[in-house]
Amino acid sequence: MRFFSFVVLFTLFLLPAANCISQGCCSGGSGSPIAGGASQGVLLDRQMELAGNFQYIQTDKFFSGSKDTIPLFKSFLSNYLYGKVAYGVTKDFTMSVEAGYFLGKRQIGISNDTAQSKGIADLILFPRYDVYNHTDERKRVELTVGMGLKIPLGKYMDSTITYHNPTTGQNYYTTSPPTVQPTNGSHDFIFYSFFFRGFPLHNFRLFANAFYIKKGWNPLGEKFGDYSSISLFAGKTVFKKLGITVQLKGEHIAKMKSAKDVDILALYNVDTASTGVVKVFVTPQLSYTFKSFTIYGLSEFPIYQYVNKAQIASQYQFTLGVSYRFFTVRSTIPKSGDDVYACSMKCPEGMSNKPGKCKVCGMELKKE
Repeated sequence: MRFFSFVVLFTLFLLPAANCISQGCCSGGSGSPIAGGASQGVLLDRQMELAGNFQYIQTDKFFSGSKDTIPLFKSFLSNYLYGKVAYGVTKDFTMSVEAGYFLGKRQIGISNDTAQSKGIADLILFPRYDVYNHTDERKRVELTVGMGLKIPLGKYMDSTITYHNPTTGQNYYTTSPPTVQPTNGSHDFIFYSFFFRGFPLHNFRLFANAFYIKKGWNPLGEKFGDYSSISLFAGKTVFKKLGITVQLKGEHIAKMKSAKDVDILALYNVDTASTGVVKVFVTPQLSYTFKSFTIYGLSEFPIYQYVNKAQIASQYQFTLGVSYRFFTVRSTIPKSGDDVYACSMKCPEGMSNKPGKCKVCGMELKKE
């Protein structure tokens, strides 16, 4: 069984999905900077993964508390590309480098005044380590922890035209709202845990992850709210190549803070009292695997939202992605006369002349 190929959807970075504005704001305000807030374990020894996705976000809903309220502006739209390169340094330690680029972020005001931007967002260094891993014919159990760093690369104080004087020809500018900035401008620490329980004989798995992101202060005197989330997943493989999973995620984003003697409401039109949210999402996901490639798609549905005062709410989010995994060294194929160790799951590439784990599914090799 190609275990890792089948479940690559669940170990990709985008996974769930961050809330509708968390990707709009994760790099421009709040939320998780990991696109999709993904569930990630570790790769196999000397295995590499190249992955990327496209994320579309749109909303015109506004909440006060948990109910609809009058709109503060017309709509918000985001088109986002996210990429990752990950490498299995050892069988227990994986290092990944991830980054995002906004094709466009746009906020349309009540009077059709538009604030928009595009460009690179953040660089994320994300090491992960397996603290426990057990595999046999009946079960697979994995516990992974990680701690990463988000480094802002994009603009966080870009300006937009607020008024054009037709008489003098002068343009007047103001700092764009955080929702359309490509990054929030702070260095953030990411704390992560991942638990996996697989049932290989039934092609079924249960897994969970938890994120806590400690936000730093940016040079504007802003500190966006710390982010925390917990997600539960259930997935199954059908027809050998089709993966189906459902995710339930709860997340909390704390209130934004301003530095002493810095009035960010007057300077940047940001009301800290109108920040901080609690949300719950259900996210169905589909993936299809062909050899070492996996393509996947998901859509997020908010089932509960509570915001402080009046804020933009989550509405529509869709994600499409692809992943490619390969080994940087060739498998050791036994020669005539050597001992033969083979995968108990009969993986075609799971053969070696020494003990170890199958590079395809991770099962222990058995001597024949």
